[in-house]
This record gives sequence, C-alpha cells and structure tokens, in this order.
Amino acid sequence: MSQSVSPSPQQLKISPEPPPPEAPSAGTQDPERYWLENVYKGAENQLTVRAVVVGMAIGAVMCLSNLYVILKTGWSLGVTITACVLSFAAFGALRAVGLAKRELTALENNAVGSVASGAGYMTGGGNMAAVPALLMLTGTLPSPGWLVAWFAVISAMGVFAAIPIKRQLVNIEQLPFPTGTATAETLQALHGNDEGSRGKARYLGLAGLVGAVVAFWRDAKASWLVWNLPSKLSLPFTIGGKPAGAWTLSLDLSLLLIGAGALVSFKTGWSMLVGAILTYGFLAPEMVSRGIIPEVTYKAINGWALWTGASVLVSSGLLSFAFQWRSVAKSFKALSGLFGKNSEEEKDVLADVECPPTWFPLGFLVLGPIVVGLMAWLFQIPWWAGVLALPLSVVMGVIAARVTGETDTTPTKALGPVTQLLYGAILPGNLAANVMSANATGGVGLHSADLLTNLKTGWLLGASPRKQFFGQLFGVLAGAAVVVPAFNLLVPSAEVLGTEEFPAPSSLVWAGVSKMLVNGVSSLHTSARIGAVCGLALGVALVLLERWAPKKAKPFIPSASGLGLAIVIPGASSISFFIGAAIAEVLRRKKAKLAEATVLPVSSGFIAGESLMGIAVAMLKAFGFMPK
Repeated sequence: MSQSVSPSPQQLKISPEPPPPEAPSAGTQDPERYWLENVYKGAENQLTVRAVVVGMAIGAVMCLSNLYVILKTGWSLGVTITACVLSFAAFGALRAVGLAKRELTALENNAVGSVASGAGYMTGGGNMAAVPALLMLTGTLPSPGWLVAWFAVISAMGVFAAIPIKRQLVNIEQLPFPTGTATAETLQALHGNDEGSRGKARYLGLAGLVGAVVAFWRDAKASWLVWNLPSKLSLPFTIGGKPAGAWTLSLDLSLLLIGAGALVSFKTGWSMLVGAILTYGFLAPEMVSRGIIPEVTYKAINGWALWTGASVLVSSGLLSFAFQWRSVAKSFKALSGLFGKNSEEEKDVLADVECPPTWFPLGFLVLGPIVVGLMAWLFQIPWWAGVLALPLSVVMGVIAARVTGETDTTPTKALGPVTQLLYGAILPGNLAANVMSANATGGVGLHSADLLTNLKTGWLLGASPRKQFFGQLFGVLAGAAVVVPAFNLLVPSAEVLGTEEFPAPSSLVWAGVSKMLVNGVSSLHTSARIGAVCGLALGVALVLLERWAPKKAKPFIPSASGLGLAIVIPGASSISFFIGAAIAEVLRRKKAKLAEATVLPVSSGFIAGESLMGIAVAMLKAFGFMPK
C-alpha cells in the first residue's frame, strides 16, 4: 500500500512554461534515432561530483521524510519534483554566499533527481511495509548492518531490473509517466528563469520552516517553552459516555497530515472522513458495547477493524489491477524480448548511450546469489524459494512499471498481497518467509517501476541513461545507510507500531494477511470475519461503481482506497487529511492560479519540515538531550 495510493506531486497537473523539450512520439518510425539526433545532450555536464553529493544528501533527507510519513499514513510520497526544487534552491543559496561558482544546469539537477530517487524510494516497494510487519509478527529484526545490506542489495537489483524495461516503456512506447513529465517541465521552468517556479521554491522553504516550528513546539516538551502545543484537540462531544478524543475523533495538530491531504484528491479526502466517522463514531462504539472490543483505545479498536479495512484495500486494489489486464498482457508479451538477443544489435543507434543489455543479467548474476543467501540466513527462507523470488521480481517489475507509466500509481497494495498468498501456499506456516519473500519481489520489481519515473524525465530532457543508472546506484547506497538507523530510532520495539503515534497501516495489512494465511480465517472473531467479508464486497462494489456508474454520479462514489485507509488509521488522521483536501479543493475552484502556485510546494514543505523535525526531536530524546 505504501506506493499504491501515493499522495505525491504526480497527482497534480503542473504546467510551467516553457513546455518540456519535444520528444519523438510513439508513432515515429525510429523514436530512438530521433531522440539521439534531436534531444540527446550527452556533451553537457550531468553526473558531476557536486550533483552526486547533493543528490545523496537530498535523497537521504527525502528518505527520512518518507519513512516518517509512511509510518504515519501508510503512503510513500513522490521524490523527484521536490528533490529538484530543493537542489535548485540550495545551489541558489550557495551561489549567493559565494560557495558555488557555476550555476546548476538542468541536466545536473536531473542527475540530482536520479541520485535522490534511488535513496528516497527506499521506503517504497513494500520495504517499509514488510520490515515493520516482520517486527510485529516476530518481535525481532536482523542486526542493523544486515538490514542495510538487505535493503541495498534488493534496491540495487531494482535498478538493474529497470534496464530492459526502460527501453521498451520509455523509449519505444513512450508511456506518459506523469510525474516524470511534470518533473521535466519543472526543471525546464526552474532553469529557464521562470519566476513562477522560483516562487514555488520560496513557498516550499517557508512552509518547511513553519512545519518544523510546529513540530518542535508540539513534540519537544522542553521545560523552557512557556506553553507546549498539544498533539490533539478532542472534538466537543461524547460517544458512549467517553470524549470523542478517546475514540480518536480529534483535531490532530499536524501540518504534515494536512499537507498530505492537500496532495490527494478531494474524493479521497471526504471518503476518509466518512470512513473515520463510520468506524470510530458508530462501529467501534457498538463493538465496545457488545464486549467484542475490550477497551476504548486505538490499538484495541484497530485489532478488530483492521480486517475490514484491509479487505477493502486488498479487494479494491486487486480488482483495479485486474481491469489493467491489457497492460498485464502487454507486459508478458514484452517479457519475451528481455532475455533474447537482438538480431539488429550491431545497428542499435543507442548502443553507446543506453545501458548495455548485458548489464541486466550480469547484475542479477552477481546480486541474485547474495539476495538468496540473505533470505536464507536472515529469514530462514529455503534456497529454492529464494531463487523463485528472482524471476518473480522481474515479472512484477514489468507489470508494475507499465501500470505506473500509464496510471502514475505503483500497484504495491495489489501485488504485495498476491506474493504473500503465493508464498503462503508454498511455505505454509512460515511468517517470516511470507513477509520477506514478498519484500524481496516487491523491493526489486516495484522499486524498478518507481525509478522509471526519473528515467522518463531524463528521456524528455536528453539526459544520459547510463549516468542516471549510476546516479540511482549512488542513491541506493545513501538510502540504505540512512533508513535502517532512522527506523530503529523511531521504532525501538514492536509496541510503537499500530499506535496513534505511528499507526503504520501498510505494515498492519501485511502482518494481518500473513497471520490469516498461517492461522486460518477461523482464528478471527466471528464479527471480524463478517467485517472482512463486508470489506471484500465493499471494495469490489466501489471499484465497479467507479468504472460503470454514470459520469454525473462518480463524484459521489467514495474512494475505496480512502475509505479502506480510514478504517485502519486513527480518526484524527483522516480528519486532518480531509481538512487538507478541502482547502486545496476550494483553492483550485476559487483561485486556480494561486492553487497551482502554492498547493504543491506548501504541502511538500509542511511534510518535509514536520517529518524531519519529528525525526530530529526523536534523536534528541533518544540521546538524552530532551525529556521523553
């Protein structure tokens, strides 16, 4: 689920001037030759030392931000646009004080985005769903060094897996990859002296500062502060004799959640509000009154409601994915060309520009045994099951990449449970194998799909694919080195997960699916089983209605993703999402130009500022510099 419904810049239309460079259409007789002769700018500086260093730094920051956000909401945010705006602003500041002599070029900034995407997407691909789920299921994790190695190797394999997929989907078919296109447009505007885009950089910085101040004021609890901002304000009514806040129906004083809400559609926002009201205002009180839910706490309520919410998410995700059957069919057709030698290889016009096709099998030949060995050593997964994960990851990458290119949504919540079901059948009763085998296939396949977004940007700008490839590998190293210690700091034990502080809904779903596969449906309370069946039916019904209902009725059909997520996360989080989505919707309707200039940068700034300050405060508390 982490990347399946991503409240990221990809869901917003960004149209700065001038437009991106003209690229050959898919109907051109030889689009690759046209690109080489008219778009490619191989002679320009791209993957410079400063681009790598800044990209790794920004990627590490984005990785930390995404980690915090995914533990809060279950969603992993887009990386590329924010990274490019941040690097542009950073180099502008360095030049102003004389620390940078040359101006950052658009292709250098794109290289920064390549490095940053390799690091920032480290939380995607099911990584930060699987590892917390493993902690919840077993109570232990491998040592930090081994986890860093695990993340680095499977993500690096994702970079290699993207090599053959990229040429087919980006060069030949030229799928839209809307976020990649929007990033190219943004880079053109930033480096074309477009004042509107420069204004967005200022908005992002100011919003980041505000988000950081609010987070510090709320979380630090420092004695020298005259007054600490409360975390939540209970809504002014009672349910079952208890204040609304006890049922998690509060106003969460989090700009991060409001910013994330502004990045999703208004339909998703109001669907989350409806889901929160139904779950925490009606269903939970009824279950408490019957003694099915033992106490009025988020953890107790979630232990019952999880099955309904997970069923909505999984069934809607799988059915939505099934409706992409044409893409899936094309993906399997394209697989035949991934391993065969091109008879026209000598005539390949991009032979000196693209990554050689041999890099793909060589990468798997070198890294594959390491992955299989780590699966056996760290998670007690039989070697043959580990070997099976390698071709599965390629299949998943091809399918997920096409869906991402066509819809801008990486189908983590659909493909993750499918892999869990497969390994639940071939390795029954093995919780660790169930979760981490899905992580292996997702970490490779889904990571490659995410990275193609950045390669689309490079295609439009005329960047070197090889340099982007190396940039992504640099980013993988930075992301793996950062995400593990940060996770251990934020989540010292399994008790932290599934709480109001860190609901970790993606992990709850993965852990829930594994438990059900191991223990059987009969282990659930009867009411939870009924809820699961109702959730399955509701998820299917909402997808069918969204597809076939009259056009005028569609705005009133709830979003299955929003509704399902609201059942799993605290009600206060859903309320904040709705507030953010409502503010953004009003702005778009009343002040479209103002919305275009502010919604994305301000929301991204709120998210980055609060998440990074939240991690900083957690570090200060862990090392004894602040009261816990």
